Formats: sequence, structure tokens, C-alpha cells
Amino acid sequence: MKPFAFVRAQSVAEAAASASTTVAAAMVAQSSPSQDKFLKAGGIDLLDLMKEGLAPQGLIDLRQVPHLDGVTDAGASGVRIGPLLTLAKVSTNDLIQGRYSALAQAAGAAASPQIRNVATLGGNLLQRPRCWYFRSHDFHCLRKGGGHCFAINGENQHHALFDNHVCAIVHPSTVATALVALGASVELTNASGDVRTLLLENFLLSSTDDVHRENDLEPQEVLTAVQLPLLSESTRSVYLKQGEKDSFDWPLAEVAVAIDRAADGRCLRAAVVLGAAAPVPHRARAAEALLEGAHIDERVAADAAKRALEGATPLAQNAYKIPLFEALVRRAILAAVN
Repeated sequence: MKPFAFVRAQSVAEAAASASTTVAAAMVAQSSPSQDKFLKAGGIDLLDLMKEGLAPQGLIDLRQVPHLDGVTDAGASGVRIGPLLTLAKVSTNDLIQGRYSALAQAAGAAASPQIRNVATLGGNLLQRPRCWYFRSHDFHCLRKGGGHCFAINGENQHHALFDNHVCAIVHPSTVATALVALGASVELTNASGDVRTLLLENFLLSSTDDVHRENDLEPQEVLTAVQLPLLSESTRSVYLKQGEKDSFDWPLAEVAVAIDRAADGRCLRAAVVLGAAAPVPHRARAAEALLEGAHIDERVAADAAKRALEGATPLAQNAYKIPLFEALVRRAILAAVN
């Protein structure tokens, strides 16, 4: 690993002004290390990338910036979460557990206890794909500025079922799956103090939107908050994950469901989101449409699970994900209504 400068920013403005580029832009441009200065939160993914050849001139540490690691009850506006809150604290926060249980469950299922105590909510959202071709020096893939996605006709057992004809990555963030189901937004602040607020679903970019990056973060811009809307008291949310083993592992499939029901049990609103299924968290809109207006039972849940996989285009080695997702979707729906 090459030497680099390390600066502890004291404000959002200082951090944003110091960051010369985004990691995604630097990896595509293959720019000189002397030009690259990156923001760092927990540093879990950034350290991995540096071990794999990313060589910045400097890192700007965000952990000293005040007011970026709390959870604030904003009343009718919902809940505001600082991006530096660790996954461990997200998973155990009483407010999040009580109102947004899918997010608490997703954060608690990510990685290992040691990593959850360091990794942050914002870092988990902004991490880069875990595709082995993308991560390898030996493959100059499409997402790194090359001309070919090696996974489409290569080793693709962990890759996408949907939107996989350009680049077959799956979105790497566990919490993103739950946050999209809960209708979260992100707040982005630049060096001048200008603030952008985007629905998370619109902030995350598919491969057809931009094959080189996973989100709409701009250079000299900092993720300063994740905002969750105020949900009705009758809304229940659930997150389920399946990996190859129960302990620390990347998900083969994950599902987040949020369901709001009327007093008579009829479904008023449903969100069904699949993670580890596409380059962005995949909204299963056909399943949502089937659930809304229905009295949900075993049969309806099973039908919705099949609808959730409509349009899937499995690759040579990942068709096993279809029945796996169907089982998780059905279980998550029933868990949310029971």
C-alpha cells in the first residue's frame, strides 16, 4: 500500500471542499494518485479497495464532523439518521427498531459484529460492488472503464437476475434494500452548503443509467443524512436474508417488505424490494400491485412471491435464486401481516 496523507475534517464544508473526486470517477479515469483525495467514514470498503490497488494521495476522515452520527425524531417529517451512525447502533436503536424494524434487521444482519461496530450507514450505502471481476486487477471490466462485462458469460452464480444485460452486478448494500422499502431519502451537501434531497430509489443508479457508478453522488458532495418518512402506526416491515452460511456472509438473496393494512385486514400499501437481485434494489411492483387491496393469506403471499420474480432473466449459473427469492418473499409478507 502506498503512503497517503490523512486529514480529519472538522466540518461538512471542509470535507466536501477537500474531496477532489469520487471513488467511482477515479477508478474509471485511472487518474494519477497525486490527484485523488477521498472521503472516509468507517473505511471498511475503502480499505479493501486500497488493498486492491486504489492509491489515493489523501483520505479525508469524516468521523470528527459533528452531528453526523445521531438519530433524530423529526415529528411529522419522520426520522433523520446521521450517515456516520454505525450499523451496530442502527440495529439496536429503539426508535429505529420500533418504527422501521426492517432497517434494524438489515443492519443487524450485515457482515460480522466486528465490522458492524465500525462500518457506517452511509458507507454501507455508498460502497462499491463486490463482483469478483470488478475487484480483480486482471479484469478491466465495463464498470472500471473497460469494454466488457465478464460476469455475463463467466462465473455468475452470485450475480443479478434483473437488468443484467449490460453489467451483472448486484447492489452491495444490505441497508439499501430495507431503506428503499421504507421510502427513505438522502440529503447531500456540497462545499458551498447547498443541499440536495433525493428519494433513495432515485439516487441509486442502474447500469443502464450509468454503468460506471452506483449512485448520483457528485464530487465535493457529502451524504449528510438519511431521512425516513413518518409511517402509519399500522405499517409493519420485515427484512429477511439468505446466505450460503448463517454467519458472516454476503447474501445470495435478501428481501424487505413494508405493508400497511386497514382495520379490517385489507392491504392499503405494500412495498416489496429484492436485494442481491439487480444493480439497484429491485422493486417488485407486480407483487405490490397484487397485494394492495387484498386480504393477505398464504395463497395471496405465494402468488405475490411468484409475481415478484416476473421478468427475471437468470444467467447460466444463478437460476437457483428464483425459488430462493420466492420463498423469502412469501415468508417476509406473511411475517409482516402476522
